[in-house]
Amino acid sequence: MDSYLIQVNGHGDHAPVLDVHLKNTGNSVSPGKVKGRKPRWAVRASEMSKKTFNPVRAIVDSMKVEPNPKKAMISLSLGDPTVFGNLPTNDEVTRAVKEVLDSGQYNGYAPSVGYQSCREAVAAYYNCPEAPLKAQDVILTSGCSQAIELALAVLANPGQNILVPRPGFSLYKTLALSMGIEVKFYNLLPEKAWEIDLEHLESLVDEKTACLIVNNPSNPCGSVFSKSHLQEILAVASRQCVPILADEIYGDMVFADFKCEPIATLSTNVPILSCGGLAKRWLVPGWRMGWILIHDRRDIFGKEIRDGLVRLSQRILGPCTIVQGALERILHRTPPEFYHNTLSILKSNADLCYAALSAIPGLQPVRPAGAMYLMVEIEMEHFPEFENDVEFTERLISEQSVFCLPATCFEYPNFFRVVITVPEEMILEACSRIQEFCEMHYQGAEGAQDLECDK
Repeated sequence: MDSYLIQVNGHGDHAPVLDVHLKNTGNSVSPGKVKGRKPRWAVRASEMSKKTFNPVRAIVDSMKVEPNPKKAMISLSLGDPTVFGNLPTNDEVTRAVKEVLDSGQYNGYAPSVGYQSCREAVAAYYNCPEAPLKAQDVILTSGCSQAIELALAVLANPGQNILVPRPGFSLYKTLALSMGIEVKFYNLLPEKAWEIDLEHLESLVDEKTACLIVNNPSNPCGSVFSKSHLQEILAVASRQCVPILADEIYGDMVFADFKCEPIATLSTNVPILSCGGLAKRWLVPGWRMGWILIHDRRDIFGKEIRDGLVRLSQRILGPCTIVQGALERILHRTPPEFYHNTLSILKSNADLCYAALSAIPGLQPVRPAGAMYLMVEIEMEHFPEFENDVEFTERLISEQSVFCLPATCFEYPNFFRVVITVPEEMILEACSRIQEFCEMHYQGAEGAQDLECDK
């Protein structure tokens, strides 16, 4: 039998040191050796990392194409409204953060779910009689993307499935697959302004369905669901007893003549986790401030889901405390004209882009009603030299230095997405180049048939 002597040595200014002496009365014990294991290097990536796959990055990174050196690059691909400096946030927003920073009161750790006063500010901002909220119904997160991640993680287990829009934001799939959750895509209908194919949606539900993701207003479509359509979606969720994860990061970014109804205001019996944040409406995506609003008036989520969200939030100890400290002022003091001006610019750009692209043979844009995007169908039969939307957008870059995302990134081939946050003159120039490109490659019915015969 081996015996061990542990001795504490320490004196003066030196910290105590543990000396471990091995005494062996039988078999020898050699430091660094463990019985039954031969030491060797075997460092491997985790299964979670192997399952993590971002289709946008995979497609874009594989597009080995150089822009036309004779034309300045115009990127209409990135959903970041700050890139070109034409959409700055409001002075009241930046002043709020500066004052908090100067106060020195928000430099430490906050509760993982956020400061109580900040949760109260978010609850007060979104509270309404149709969907009442209190501070305990709010979880602050590091951006809306973490809100979505926590909502998925608390609702779904590995082996279960979630229902995701197609076309839809690629992060849903990226997060789900990394967690071992199956993704089932339900169709959106471009001919109906991207409404959900409700029959198809309901056909996908089974005993393993953990939640339904509803993104309204939509990335990548720029669509806004009507009140009646949202009620139809809720009817499906209610019939099938499926909770909703509502991605409403673009919730108030809706053009004139349209209205965005938070889905929780239209139902009392479907439990909903609504995800939002500062990124888009306040034009500060890099500040990483998001939230989950828990709507559960029938107590279907109950204590278990709430406790689960608290535990999951403790993994990274909450979002930026500086921005938290400024939240109440940002939410309640940003002047209404700031929101109005932002939407006016986006609406103007959307109208310009839609009109210009509608006039181009071979393209069929779908008019947006909000958010920051516009989707365009490529009538591929008129561009037979291209196999798909990825080839089409690659050649658009190499010939015209205009970068639009192929909608294959959103599980929807033969479309491309345009970001409408760029300055007006860039929108017009980009559309002019897209027209030149299409005129160069467009084939009428006879020409396309001849080209196919030559292949």
